[in-house]
Amino acid sequence: MQLTIRHEYRRQAIHVLIGMIVLIFPFLHIQYLVALSLMLFLFILLLPRSSKLWRILTYSGASTRRPMGALCLSGSMSILLLIAWILTFTSYEFPIFLIGEAIAITTFGDGIATILRVTEQAKHGSLDDISYSGRRVKPESVRVSLTLLFVGTVFASLIGLWITYWTEPIPFQLIFFISVIGAVTGALLECVSTKIHDNITVPIGSAMAMWLFASFGYSVSYTYMLLAFAFALVLGYLAYRAGIADMSGLLSATLVGVLIIAFTDVWWFLLLLTFYLLGGGFTKYKYRYKQSLGIAQGKGGARGYKNVFSNSLVAIVASIGYTIFPHAANIFLYIYLGSVATATGDTLASEIGTTYKGKPRMITTLKEVEPGVDGGVSSLGEIAAIFGSMVIALFALLVGVIEIDQYYLLGMSIITISGFVGTNIDSLLGATMQKRGILSNNGVNLAATIAGGVVAGVMWIVLA
Repeated sequence: MQLTIRHEYRRQAIHVLIGMIVLIFPFLHIQYLVALSLMLFLFILLLPRSSKLWRILTYSGASTRRPMGALCLSGSMSILLLIAWILTFTSYEFPIFLIGEAIAITTFGDGIATILRVTEQAKHGSLDDISYSGRRVKPESVRVSLTLLFVGTVFASLIGLWITYWTEPIPFQLIFFISVIGAVTGALLECVSTKIHDNITVPIGSAMAMWLFASFGYSVSYTYMLLAFAFALVLGYLAYRAGIADMSGLLSATLVGVLIIAFTDVWWFLLLLTFYLLGGGFTKYKYRYKQSLGIAQGKGGARGYKNVFSNSLVAIVASIGYTIFPHAANIFLYIYLGSVATATGDTLASEIGTTYKGKPRMITTLKEVEPGVDGGVSSLGEIAAIFGSMVIALFALLVGVIEIDQYYLLGMSIITISGFVGTNIDSLLGATMQKRGILSNNGVNLAATIAGGVVAGVMWIVLA
């Protein structure tokens, strides 16, 4: 059965009313908030199917199903509040304003984005891909995702200010900082189709992300954060338009960019962006030939969120460590550079190496294998790995991420060597762990970037 836009307006309006409960958060003790949210959950769960509210909260024709959107929203709120209450008996704290912001991102951001998606689908004459079977297959839409992103950021900031005004005042720059992180996380989770309802993944996922970064006690000015957000988003959008990233890749790259710029500076992110650009460019290199061999990257070479995070997670952690642990700043710097060099070297080795006219050899046995086989290496691929690592080393020097002093040659050598070593560790893991099904391709990428980063960090400690 198709949804009507009018029906969706009403359904989302009730979700917003549920979310408005956050306005009383400052005035009730946490245990009462837990009880209130649980009563709301039970009220929705026990709604009689003959009631008008039931018909509004469920999809047309879905009389045998529960109002899952409202149930998941109230259930997520209960879970978050229950966690916050339990932590009051420990030395840890889950600030209540973070829960309010997460609910605001879901009810206002995701709610308005859902209405926009339904409107767009109605214009194209297809509302069937929002199904009742448990899995929601959602078409990519820049407008929808950006609406969630911007509306979620605004309302999360407003709710954060409201709650902290009546409880414990917190600087606006911290509120805005974590609101951006929460909204980008929520937008990313919303655009990824899963069997888990958006009203579970978005509030809980965004709340956990905001809690993590709020616990650091670190923030930047809201103007700098706004510039970082805009810069990362524009670059991510350009990558999307160029076919280098899909929608989830756009949003995940935006989140990565915001974090790296906020904790370091724009040059660190441009180094990582160099990897994305080189990887995207060389993915399209002889693409038809790679397609004929059945080894071309899917989606025309566009990277998704899994690829972005598997290659960038070490870089994110290293950039945060660089700021949070200033006494070990140089170590985290080289962990960052080593991981980026590995990601770049590995991608170029794969995309260029697979065009090698001869037979690659298995890294573990040196026996000839077919192109594209996990663990296969070639002389062309090894040269490409060195080239990619050297590009990162040279760019790091040119933009001042590593300084021109008595250690710059050592630094460039460490980056190049660690990238090359990490790339070959990737091949080794592909020939062993991936071949046996223990690790996926993204798992191998993550492990290899960890290895490349560790190699670079250790080399700096030993040689510098």
